[in-house]
Amino acid sequence: MYRSLFSVAGFTLLSRVTGFLRDILLGAVLGAGMLADAFYVAFRLPNHFRAIFGEGAFNAAYVPAYARTLTREGAGAAKSFSGQILTLLLGSQIILLALAWLFTPQIVSLLAPGFEADPAKFALTVSLTRITFPYLLFVTLVTLLSGTLNAHRKFAAAAFAPVLLNLAMIACLAAAFVFPDAAYAAASGVALAGALELAWLIGAARRAGVLAGFQRPRAGAGVKQFFTALVPAVIGSAGVQIALFADTIIASLLPTGSVSAIYYADRIYQLPIGVIGIAAGTVLLPEMSRRFAAEEPAAAFNAQNRTMALTLALAAPFFVAFVTIAGPLMRGVFLRGQFTPEAASASASVLGAYGIGLLAIVLIRSAVASFQSQGDTRTPMLISLFAIAVNVALKIALYQPLGAPGLALATAAGAWLNFALLTFFAIRRGLMKPDAALMRTGAAVAIAAAALAAFALLGGDIGNRVATGVGIFETEISLAVFAAAGAALYGITLLLALKLLGARLTRLKAAPGAPPASARGDMP
Repeated sequence: MYRSLFSVAGFTLLSRVTGFLRDILLGAVLGAGMLADAFYVAFRLPNHFRAIFGEGAFNAAYVPAYARTLTREGAGAAKSFSGQILTLLLGSQIILLALAWLFTPQIVSLLAPGFEADPAKFALTVSLTRITFPYLLFVTLVTLLSGTLNAHRKFAAAAFAPVLLNLAMIACLAAAFVFPDAAYAAASGVALAGALELAWLIGAARRAGVLAGFQRPRAGAGVKQFFTALVPAVIGSAGVQIALFADTIIASLLPTGSVSAIYYADRIYQLPIGVIGIAAGTVLLPEMSRRFAAEEPAAAFNAQNRTMALTLALAAPFFVAFVTIAGPLMRGVFLRGQFTPEAASASASVLGAYGIGLLAIVLIRSAVASFQSQGDTRTPMLISLFAIAVNVALKIALYQPLGAPGLALATAAGAWLNFALLTFFAIRRGLMKPDAALMRTGAAVAIAAAALAAFALLGGDIGNRVATGVGIFETEISLAVFAAAGAALYGITLLLALKLLGARLTRLKAAPGAPPASARGDMP
Protein backbone atom coordinates (compact mmCIF):
# COMPACT_ATOMS: atom_id res chain seq x y z
CA MET A 1 0.00 0.00 0.00
CA TYR A 2 2.87 2.39 0.71
CA ARG A 3 4.06 1.98 -2.87
CA SER A 4 0.66 3.14 -4.14
CA LEU A 5 0.58 5.99 -1.63
CA PHE A 6 4.01 7.24 -2.65
CA SER A 7 3.08 6.88 -6.32
CA VAL A 8 0.06 9.13 -5.80
CA ALA A 9 2.04 11.48 -3.57
CA GLY A 10 4.88 11.68 -6.08
CA PHE A 11 2.67 12.65 -8.99
CA THR A 12 0.67 14.97 -6.74
CA LEU A 13 3.94 16.61 -5.74
CA LEU A 14 4.75 17.06 -9.43
CA SER A 15 1.33 18.65 -9.82
CA ARG A 16 1.98 20.98 -6.91
CA VAL A 17 5.43 21.95 -8.22
CA THR A 18 4.05 22.79 -11.65
CA GLY A 19 1.17 24.47 -9.85
CA PHE A 20 3.68 26.65 -8.01
CA LEU A 21 5.23 27.63 -11.32
CA ARG A 22 1.76 28.43 -12.62
CA ASP A 23 0.87 30.51 -9.56
CA ILE A 24 4.20 32.30 -9.57
CA LEU A 25 3.49 33.26 -13.18
CA LEU A 26 -0.07 34.25 -12.31
CA GLY A 27 1.15 36.36 -9.41
CA ALA A 28 3.76 38.09 -11.56
CA VAL A 29 1.30 38.77 -14.40
CA LEU A 30 -1.99 39.37 -12.57
CA GLY A 31 -0.71 40.62 -9.20
CA ALA A 32 -3.40 41.06 -6.55
CA GLY A 33 -5.72 43.60 -8.17
CA MET A 34 -8.92 43.55 -10.21
CA LEU A 35 -7.77 41.08 -12.90
CA ALA A 36 -6.61 38.64 -10.24
CA ASP A 37 -9.75 38.93 -8.12
CA ALA A 38 -11.99 38.39 -11.17
CA PHE A 39 -10.05 35.39 -12.42
CA TYR A 40 -9.78 33.68 -9.05
CA VAL A 41 -13.54 33.92 -8.49
CA ALA A 42 -14.14 32.56 -12.01
CA PHE A 43 -11.67 29.75 -11.32
CA ARG A 44 -13.21 28.94 -7.95
CA LEU A 45 -16.79 28.58 -9.14
CA PRO A 46 -16.38 25.43 -11.30
CA ASN A 47 -14.03 24.04 -8.67
CA HIS A 48 -16.68 24.48 -5.99
CA PHE A 49 -19.20 22.55 -8.07
CA ARG A 50 -16.57 19.96 -8.99
CA ALA A 51 -15.95 19.29 -5.32
CA ILE A 52 -19.70 18.90 -4.72
CA PHE A 53 -20.64 16.73 -7.70
CA GLY A 54 -17.25 15.38 -8.68
CA GLU A 55 -14.37 14.07 -6.65
CA GLY A 56 -15.85 14.72 -3.20
CA ALA A 57 -19.31 13.17 -3.29
CA PHE A 58 -18.82 11.01 -6.34
CA ASN A 59 -15.72 9.20 -5.08
CA ALA A 60 -17.36 8.59 -1.70
CA ALA A 61 -20.28 6.80 -3.36
CA TYR A 62 -18.68 5.34 -6.48
CA VAL A 63 -15.41 3.79 -5.31
CA PRO A 64 -16.88 1.54 -2.55
CA ALA A 65 -19.81 0.52 -4.80
CA TYR A 66 -17.52 -0.29 -7.72
CA ALA A 67 -15.09 -2.16 -5.44
CA ARG A 68 -17.94 -4.26 -4.01
CA THR A 69 -19.25 -5.09 -7.50
CA LEU A 70 -15.77 -5.95 -8.72
CA THR A 71 -14.99 -8.15 -5.70
CA ARG A 72 -18.30 -9.99 -5.53
CA GLU A 73 -19.57 -10.09 -9.14
CA GLY A 74 -16.49 -9.78 -11.32
CA ALA A 75 -15.01 -7.38 -13.90
CA GLY A 76 -17.90 -7.64 -16.37
CA ALA A 77 -20.52 -6.55 -13.84
CA ALA A 78 -18.23 -3.78 -12.62
CA LYS A 79 -17.77 -2.42 -16.15
CA SER A 80 -21.54 -2.52 -16.73
CA PHE A 81 -22.09 -0.61 -13.49
CA SER A 82 -19.48 1.97 -14.51
CA GLY A 83 -21.11 2.46 -17.92
CA GLN A 84 -24.51 3.14 -16.38
CA ILE A 85 -23.05 5.72 -13.99
CA LEU A 86 -21.14 7.32 -16.89
CA THR A 87 -24.37 7.85 -18.81
CA LEU A 88 -26.11 9.43 -15.85
CA LEU A 89 -23.12 11.58 -14.96
CA LEU A 90 -22.64 13.03 -18.44
CA GLY A 91 -26.33 13.86 -18.78
CA SER A 92 -26.45 15.69 -15.46
CA GLN A 93 -23.28 17.66 -16.22
CA ILE A 94 -24.56 18.84 -19.61
CA ILE A 95 -27.71 20.17 -17.94
CA LEU A 96 -25.67 21.86 -15.19
CA LEU A 97 -23.34 23.50 -17.73
CA ALA A 98 -26.27 24.85 -19.76
CA LEU A 99 -27.86 26.33 -16.64
CA ALA A 100 -24.54 27.83 -15.52
CA TRP A 101 -24.00 29.54 -18.88
CA LEU A 102 -27.56 30.86 -18.88
CA PHE A 103 -27.49 32.22 -15.34
CA THR A 104 -23.83 33.22 -14.96
CA PRO A 105 -24.54 36.84 -13.94
CA GLN A 106 -26.91 35.66 -11.22
CA ILE A 107 -24.38 33.09 -9.97
CA VAL A 108 -21.64 35.71 -9.77
CA SER A 109 -24.03 38.12 -8.00
CA LEU A 110 -24.83 35.43 -5.45
CA LEU A 111 -21.27 34.28 -4.79
CA ALA A 112 -19.36 37.56 -5.14
CA PRO A 113 -21.91 40.25 -4.23
CA GLY A 114 -19.23 42.78 -3.46
CA PHE A 115 -18.19 42.83 -7.12
CA GLU A 116 -21.46 44.49 -8.14
CA ALA A 117 -20.10 47.76 -6.74
CA ASP A 118 -17.49 47.68 -9.53
CA PRO A 119 -19.27 47.09 -12.89
CA ALA A 120 -16.01 46.46 -14.76
CA LYS A 121 -14.88 43.79 -12.28
CA PHE A 122 -18.33 42.18 -12.28
CA ALA A 123 -18.54 42.04 -16.09
CA LEU A 124 -15.05 40.57 -16.35
CA THR A 125 -15.87 37.91 -13.75
CA VAL A 126 -19.01 36.88 -15.66
CA SER A 127 -17.07 36.55 -18.93
CA LEU A 128 -14.26 34.57 -17.34
CA THR A 129 -16.70 32.25 -15.54
CA ARG A 130 -18.38 31.33 -18.82
CA ILE A 131 -14.96 30.33 -20.15
CA THR A 132 -13.90 28.29 -17.12
CA PHE A 133 -17.15 26.48 -16.36
CA PRO A 134 -16.81 23.69 -19.00
CA TYR A 135 -13.87 22.49 -16.91
CA LEU A 136 -16.46 21.09 -14.50
CA LEU A 137 -17.96 18.77 -17.12
CA PHE A 138 -14.57 17.44 -18.20
CA VAL A 139 -13.14 16.94 -14.73
CA THR A 140 -16.27 15.20 -13.42
CA LEU A 141 -15.86 12.53 -16.10
CA VAL A 142 -12.17 12.43 -15.20
CA THR A 143 -13.22 11.67 -11.61
CA LEU A 144 -15.25 8.66 -12.70
CA LEU A 145 -12.36 7.25 -14.73
CA SER A 146 -9.95 7.96 -11.87
CA GLY A 147 -12.16 6.11 -9.39
CA THR A 148 -12.34 3.11 -11.70
CA LEU A 149 -8.56 3.00 -12.14
CA ASN A 150 -7.98 3.47 -8.40
CA ALA A 151 -10.27 0.54 -7.61
CA HIS A 152 -7.95 -1.59 -9.77
CA ARG A 153 -4.88 -0.26 -7.87
CA LYS A 154 -3.82 1.87 -10.85
CA PHE A 155 -3.20 5.29 -9.34
CA ALA A 156 -0.50 6.92 -11.49
CA ALA A 157 -2.53 8.18 -14.46
CA ALA A 158 -5.17 9.86 -12.31
CA ALA A 159 -2.53 11.39 -10.04
CA PHE A 160 -0.72 12.86 -13.05
CA ALA A 161 -3.82 14.40 -14.65
CA PRO A 162 -3.78 17.66 -12.60
CA VAL A 163 -0.31 18.40 -13.99
CA LEU A 164 -2.02 19.00 -17.32
CA LEU A 165 -4.06 21.83 -15.77
CA ASN A 166 -0.91 23.63 -14.75
CA LEU A 167 0.85 23.07 -18.06
CA ALA A 168 -2.17 24.25 -20.06
CA MET A 169 -2.49 27.43 -18.01
CA ILE A 170 1.23 28.14 -18.26
CA ALA A 171 1.08 27.68 -22.04
CA CYS A 172 -1.91 30.01 -22.39
CA LEU A 173 -0.29 32.63 -20.15
CA ALA A 174 2.84 32.42 -22.29
CA ALA A 175 0.61 33.18 -25.29
CA ALA A 176 -1.32 35.90 -23.45
CA PHE A 177 -0.61 38.37 -26.24
CA VAL A 178 -3.26 36.68 -28.40
CA PHE A 179 -5.97 37.17 -25.72
CA PRO A 180 -7.70 40.38 -24.60
CA ASP A 181 -5.68 40.26 -21.37
CA ALA A 182 -3.87 37.80 -19.10
CA ALA A 183 -7.05 36.92 -17.18
CA TYR A 184 -8.69 35.69 -20.39
CA ALA A 185 -5.55 33.69 -21.17
CA ALA A 186 -5.62 32.01 -17.74
CA ALA A 187 -9.34 31.22 -18.03
CA SER A 188 -8.85 29.68 -21.47
CA GLY A 189 -6.08 27.53 -20.02
CA VAL A 190 -8.53 26.14 -17.47
CA ALA A 191 -11.01 25.08 -20.17
CA LEU A 192 -8.27 23.56 -22.33
CA ALA A 193 -6.92 21.64 -19.34
CA GLY A 194 -10.26 19.93 -18.73
CA ALA A 195 -10.28 18.52 -22.27
CA LEU A 196 -6.66 17.38 -21.96
CA GLU A 197 -7.27 15.64 -18.62
CA LEU A 198 -10.28 13.78 -20.00
CA ALA A 199 -8.36 12.61 -23.07
CA TRP A 200 -5.49 11.45 -20.83
CA LEU A 201 -7.74 9.40 -18.52
CA ILE A 202 -9.69 7.87 -21.41
CA GLY A 203 -6.39 6.62 -22.82
CA ALA A 204 -5.27 5.27 -19.44
CA ALA A 205 -8.58 3.47 -18.83
CA ARG A 206 -8.52 1.96 -22.33
CA ARG A 207 -4.96 0.66 -21.84
CA ALA A 208 -5.96 -0.85 -18.48
CA GLY A 209 -8.99 -2.54 -20.05
CA VAL A 210 -11.47 -0.84 -17.72
CA LEU A 211 -12.93 1.80 -20.04
CA ALA A 212 -16.73 1.45 -19.97
CA GLY A 213 -19.03 2.55 -22.76
CA PHE A 214 -22.38 4.27 -22.35
CA GLN A 215 -25.06 1.93 -21.04
CA ARG A 216 -28.72 2.46 -20.34
CA PRO A 217 -29.14 2.88 -16.57
CA ARG A 218 -31.00 0.09 -14.82
CA ALA A 219 -32.33 -0.03 -11.28
CA GLY A 220 -29.97 -2.79 -10.20
CA ALA A 221 -28.57 -3.32 -6.73
CA GLY A 222 -25.25 -1.60 -7.52
CA VAL A 223 -26.89 1.51 -8.95
CA LYS A 224 -29.32 1.70 -6.02
CA GLN A 225 -26.45 1.40 -3.54
CA PHE A 226 -24.58 4.11 -5.43
CA PHE A 227 -27.42 6.61 -5.22
CA THR A 228 -28.18 5.67 -1.63
CA ALA A 229 -24.62 6.67 -0.79
CA LEU A 230 -24.45 9.58 -3.25
CA VAL A 231 -27.28 11.70 -1.86
CA PRO A 232 -25.83 12.18 1.65
CA ALA A 233 -22.34 12.47 0.14
CA VAL A 234 -23.50 15.34 -2.09
CA ILE A 235 -25.08 17.03 0.90
CA GLY A 236 -21.89 16.53 2.90
CA SER A 237 -19.69 17.83 0.09
CA ALA A 238 -22.06 20.74 -0.43
CA GLY A 239 -21.63 21.55 3.25
CA VAL A 240 -17.87 21.81 2.83
CA GLN A 241 -18.33 23.98 -0.24
CA ILE A 242 -20.73 26.25 1.63
CA ALA A 243 -17.80 27.23 3.82
CA LEU A 244 -15.68 27.93 0.74
CA PHE A 245 -18.55 29.82 -0.87
CA ALA A 246 -18.72 31.86 2.32
CA ASP A 247 -15.03 32.70 1.90
CA THR A 248 -15.68 33.96 -1.64
CA ILE A 249 -18.80 35.89 -0.68
CA ILE A 250 -17.31 37.55 2.39
CA ALA A 251 -13.92 38.21 0.76
CA SER A 252 -15.71 40.03 -2.08
CA LEU A 253 -17.01 42.46 0.57
CA LEU A 254 -13.48 43.17 1.82
CA PRO A 255 -11.06 45.59 0.09
CA THR A 256 -9.69 44.70 -3.36
CA GLY A 257 -6.92 42.17 -3.01
CA SER A 258 -8.56 40.11 -0.26
CA VAL A 259 -9.77 37.42 -2.68
CA SER A 260 -6.26 37.23 -4.12
CA ALA A 261 -4.62 37.08 -0.68
CA ILE A 262 -6.78 34.07 0.21
CA TYR A 263 -6.01 32.42 -3.13
CA TYR A 264 -2.22 32.77 -2.88
CA ALA A 265 -2.16 31.57 0.73
CA ASP A 266 -4.40 28.67 -0.22
CA ARG A 267 -2.00 27.62 -2.98
CA ILE A 268 0.79 27.16 -0.44
CA TYR A 269 -1.60 25.55 2.03
CA GLN A 270 -2.87 23.07 -0.53
CA LEU A 271 0.60 21.60 -1.13
CA PRO A 272 0.62 19.25 1.91
CA ILE A 273 -3.13 18.74 1.67
CA GLY A 274 -2.86 17.43 -1.87
CA VAL A 275 0.45 15.63 -1.64
CA ILE A 276 -0.24 14.02 1.74
CA GLY A 277 -3.88 14.19 2.85
CA ILE A 278 -5.66 13.61 -0.45
CA ALA A 279 -3.08 11.07 -1.61
CA ALA A 280 -3.55 9.11 1.61
CA GLY A 281 -7.33 9.18 1.30
CA THR A 282 -7.18 8.21 -2.38
CA VAL A 283 -5.22 5.06 -1.60
CA LEU A 284 -6.84 4.22 1.74
CA LEU A 285 -10.53 4.30 0.68
CA PRO A 286 -10.33 1.54 -1.97
CA GLU A 287 -7.94 -0.44 0.25
CA MET A 288 -10.31 -0.39 3.23
CA SER A 289 -13.32 -1.00 0.95
CA ARG A 290 -11.68 -4.16 -0.43
CA ARG A 291 -10.71 -5.37 3.04
CA PHE A 292 -14.18 -4.92 4.47
CA ALA A 293 -15.78 -6.47 1.36
CA ALA A 294 -13.50 -9.49 1.87
CA GLU A 295 -14.41 -9.59 5.58
CA GLU A 296 -10.89 -8.65 6.73
CA PRO A 297 -11.54 -5.80 9.19
CA ALA A 298 -8.24 -6.21 11.04
CA ALA A 299 -6.32 -5.67 7.80
CA ALA A 300 -8.44 -2.58 7.08
CA PHE A 301 -7.64 -1.07 10.49
CA ASN A 302 -3.95 -1.84 10.03
CA ALA A 303 -3.94 -0.04 6.69
CA GLN A 304 -5.63 2.96 8.27
CA ASN A 305 -3.16 3.13 11.17
CA ARG A 306 -0.20 2.91 8.80
CA THR A 307 -1.62 5.65 6.61
CA MET A 308 -2.44 8.02 9.47
CA ALA A 309 1.00 7.58 11.01
CA LEU A 310 2.75 8.43 7.75
CA THR A 311 0.38 11.35 7.17
CA LEU A 312 1.28 12.84 10.55
CA ALA A 313 5.00 12.44 9.99
CA LEU A 314 4.92 14.09 6.57
CA ALA A 315 2.51 16.93 7.42
CA ALA A 316 4.01 18.10 10.73
CA PRO A 317 6.90 20.13 9.22
CA PHE A 318 4.45 22.01 6.98
CA PHE A 319 2.33 22.82 10.01
CA VAL A 320 5.36 24.24 11.80
CA ALA A 321 6.43 26.25 8.75
CA PHE A 322 2.99 27.78 8.16
CA VAL A 323 2.56 29.00 11.73
CA THR A 324 6.15 30.24 12.22
CA ILE A 325 7.60 31.46 8.90
CA ALA A 326 4.57 32.29 6.72
CA GLY A 327 6.06 35.68 5.78
CA PRO A 328 9.36 34.36 4.36
CA LEU A 329 7.43 31.62 2.54
CA MET A 330 5.14 34.04 0.72
CA ARG A 331 7.97 36.43 -0.13
CA GLY A 332 10.24 33.66 -1.36
CA VAL A 333 7.61 32.10 -3.61
CA PHE A 334 5.64 35.05 -5.00
CA LEU A 335 7.53 38.35 -4.48
CA ARG A 336 8.13 39.47 -8.07
CA GLY A 337 6.46 41.41 -10.87
CA GLN A 338 3.03 42.72 -9.87
CA PHE A 339 3.11 40.82 -6.55
CA THR A 340 4.16 43.45 -4.03
CA PRO A 341 5.56 43.16 -0.47
CA GLU A 342 2.15 44.35 0.80
CA ALA A 343 0.44 41.50 -1.06
CA ALA A 344 2.97 39.03 0.41
CA SER A 345 2.30 40.29 3.92
CA ALA A 346 -1.48 40.02 3.48
CA SER A 347 -1.21 36.47 2.13
CA ALA A 348 1.19 35.46 4.91
CA SER A 349 -1.35 36.45 7.57
CA VAL A 350 -3.93 34.22 5.90
CA LEU A 351 -1.47 31.32 5.58
CA GLY A 352 -0.57 31.47 9.26
CA ALA A 353 -4.24 31.21 10.20
CA TYR A 354 -4.84 28.36 7.74
CA GLY A 355 -1.84 26.49 9.16
CA ILE A 356 -3.50 26.03 12.55
CA GLY A 357 -5.91 23.55 10.98
CA LEU A 358 -3.47 21.73 8.70
CA LEU A 359 -3.04 18.51 10.69
CA ALA A 360 -6.79 18.10 11.01
CA ILE A 361 -7.33 18.73 7.30
CA VAL A 362 -4.81 16.10 6.17
CA LEU A 363 -6.21 13.48 8.58
CA ILE A 364 -9.89 14.00 7.75
CA ARG A 365 -9.78 11.91 4.57
CA SER A 366 -8.33 8.95 6.49
CA ALA A 367 -10.97 9.31 9.21
CA VAL A 368 -13.83 9.57 6.72
CA ALA A 369 -12.64 6.32 5.10
CA SER A 370 -13.78 4.50 8.27
CA PHE A 371 -17.38 5.20 7.29
CA GLN A 372 -17.24 5.45 3.50
CA SER A 373 -15.41 2.15 3.07
CA GLN A 374 -18.51 0.43 4.44
CA GLY A 375 -20.97 2.51 2.42
CA ASP A 376 -21.88 4.91 5.24
CA THR A 377 -21.87 8.42 3.78
CA ARG A 378 -24.63 9.68 6.08
CA THR A 379 -22.54 9.96 9.26
CA PRO A 380 -19.70 11.99 7.66
CA MET A 381 -22.39 14.17 6.04
CA LEU A 382 -24.04 15.02 9.37
CA ILE A 383 -20.70 15.68 11.05
CA SER A 384 -19.56 17.83 8.14
CA LEU A 385 -22.73 19.90 8.15
CA PHE A 386 -22.43 20.59 11.88
CA ALA A 387 -18.76 21.57 11.55
CA ILE A 388 -19.54 23.79 8.58
CA ALA A 389 -22.32 25.55 10.47
CA VAL A 390 -19.81 26.40 13.20
CA ASN A 391 -17.27 27.37 10.55
CA VAL A 392 -19.60 29.80 8.76
CA ALA A 393 -20.77 31.33 12.04
CA LEU A 394 -17.14 31.98 12.98
CA LYS A 395 -16.45 33.54 9.56
CA ILE A 396 -19.31 35.97 10.03
CA ALA A 397 -18.07 36.83 13.52
CA LEU A 398 -14.38 37.21 12.58
CA TYR A 399 -14.24 38.77 9.12
CA GLN A 400 -14.81 42.36 10.25
CA PRO A 401 -12.31 42.48 13.13
CA LEU A 402 -9.69 40.24 11.47
CA GLY A 403 -10.34 40.53 7.72
CA ALA A 404 -9.20 37.71 5.43
CA PRO A 405 -7.18 35.95 8.18
CA GLY A 406 -10.41 35.65 10.18
CA LEU A 407 -11.92 33.57 7.38
CA ALA A 408 -8.90 31.27 7.41
CA LEU A 409 -8.98 30.95 11.19
CA ALA A 410 -12.63 29.89 11.03
CA THR A 411 -11.71 27.27 8.45
CA ALA A 412 -9.05 25.88 10.79
CA ALA A 413 -11.47 25.69 13.72
CA GLY A 414 -14.07 23.92 11.58
CA ALA A 415 -11.50 21.38 10.40
CA TRP A 416 -10.50 20.44 13.94
CA LEU A 417 -14.12 20.08 14.99
CA ASN A 418 -14.85 17.89 11.95
CA PHE A 419 -11.87 15.60 12.58
CA ALA A 420 -12.56 15.31 16.31
CA LEU A 421 -16.17 14.28 15.74
CA LEU A 422 -15.28 11.81 12.97
CA THR A 423 -12.69 10.17 15.20
CA PHE A 424 -15.01 10.04 18.22
CA PHE A 425 -17.87 8.34 16.39
CA ALA A 426 -15.61 6.02 14.39
CA ILE A 427 -13.93 4.71 17.54
CA ARG A 428 -17.24 4.50 19.39
CA ARG A 429 -18.74 2.34 16.62
CA GLY A 430 -15.65 0.17 16.24
CA LEU A 431 -14.87 1.57 12.78
CA MET A 432 -11.45 2.90 13.80
CA LYS A 433 -8.98 1.19 16.11
CA PRO A 434 -5.84 3.27 16.77
CA ASP A 435 -3.07 1.04 18.06
CA ALA A 436 -0.03 1.60 20.26
CA ALA A 437 2.30 1.92 17.28
CA LEU A 438 0.26 4.82 15.93
CA MET A 439 0.36 6.51 19.33
CA ARG A 440 4.14 6.07 19.58
CA THR A 441 4.58 7.49 16.10
CA GLY A 442 2.45 10.49 17.05
CA ALA A 443 4.65 11.12 20.08
CA ALA A 444 7.80 10.92 17.96
CA VAL A 445 6.34 13.37 15.44
CA ALA A 446 5.49 15.80 18.26
CA ILE A 447 9.10 15.71 19.51
CA ALA A 448 10.51 16.35 16.03
CA ALA A 449 7.99 19.12 15.35
CA ALA A 450 8.92 20.86 18.62
CA ALA A 451 12.59 20.80 17.63
CA LEU A 452 11.74 22.24 14.21
CA ALA A 453 9.59 24.99 15.75
CA ALA A 454 12.45 26.00 18.03
CA PHE A 455 14.78 26.15 15.03
CA ALA A 456 12.28 28.23 13.03
CA LEU A 457 11.87 30.75 15.85
CA LEU A 458 15.53 30.96 16.91
CA GLY A 459 17.50 30.20 13.76
CA GLY A 460 15.75 32.41 11.24
CA ASP A 461 18.93 34.21 10.12
CA ILE A 462 20.74 31.14 8.80
CA GLY A 463 19.34 31.51 5.31
CA ASN A 464 19.94 35.26 5.26
CA ARG A 465 23.58 34.84 6.25
CA VAL A 466 24.20 32.36 3.44
CA ALA A 467 22.33 34.34 0.78
CA THR A 468 23.50 37.86 1.66
CA GLY A 469 25.07 39.55 -1.36
CA VAL A 470 23.93 36.91 -3.86
CA GLY A 471 21.78 39.39 -5.77
CA ILE A 472 18.48 38.95 -7.56
CA PHE A 473 17.67 35.51 -6.09
CA GLU A 474 18.68 36.37 -2.52
CA THR A 475 15.18 35.87 -1.08
CA GLU A 476 14.68 32.54 -2.83
CA ILE A 477 18.11 31.20 -1.83
CA SER A 478 17.62 32.29 1.78
CA LEU A 479 14.30 30.42 1.95
CA ALA A 480 15.77 27.31 0.26
CA VAL A 481 18.74 27.15 2.66
CA PHE A 482 16.50 27.62 5.69
CA ALA A 483 14.06 24.96 4.45
CA ALA A 484 16.85 22.47 3.77
CA ALA A 485 18.36 22.96 7.23
CA GLY A 486 14.95 22.61 8.88
CA ALA A 487 14.11 19.48 6.89
CA ALA A 488 17.39 17.85 7.91
CA LEU A 489 16.83 18.70 11.56
CA TYR A 490 13.27 17.38 11.49
CA GLY A 491 14.23 14.16 9.72
CA ILE A 492 17.11 13.35 12.06
CA THR A 493 15.09 14.18 15.18
CA LEU A 494 12.15 12.10 13.96
CA LEU A 495 14.32 9.06 13.27
CA LEU A 496 15.94 9.30 16.70
CA ALA A 497 12.57 9.74 18.43
CA LEU A 498 11.06 6.79 16.54
CA LYS A 499 13.98 4.61 17.56
CA LEU A 500 13.77 5.78 21.17
CA LEU A 501 10.03 5.04 21.35
CA GLY A 502 10.25 1.75 19.48
CA ALA A 503 8.09 2.79 16.49
CA ARG A 504 8.68 2.28 12.76
CA LEU A 505 6.94 4.20 10.00
CA THR A 506 7.57 1.53 7.40
CA ARG A 507 5.91 -1.32 9.26
CA LEU A 508 3.47 -0.47 11.99
CA LYS A 509 2.21 -3.27 14.17
CA ALA A 510 -0.82 -4.96 12.64
CA ALA A 511 -4.13 -4.90 14.41
CA PRO A 512 -4.83 -7.97 16.54
CA GLY A 513 -5.88 -10.90 14.39
CA ALA A 514 -4.61 -9.42 11.12
CA PRO A 515 -2.94 -11.93 8.80
CA PRO A 516 0.70 -11.39 7.84
CA ALA A 517 1.45 -9.01 4.97
CA SER A 518 2.33 -11.84 2.62
CA ALA A 519 -1.03 -13.49 3.21
CA ARG A 520 -2.89 -10.22 2.73
CA GLY A 521 -1.08 -9.38 -0.48
CA ASP A 522 0.03 -5.95 0.80
CA MET A 523 2.76 -4.19 -1.08
CA PRO A 524 6.00 -3.85 0.90
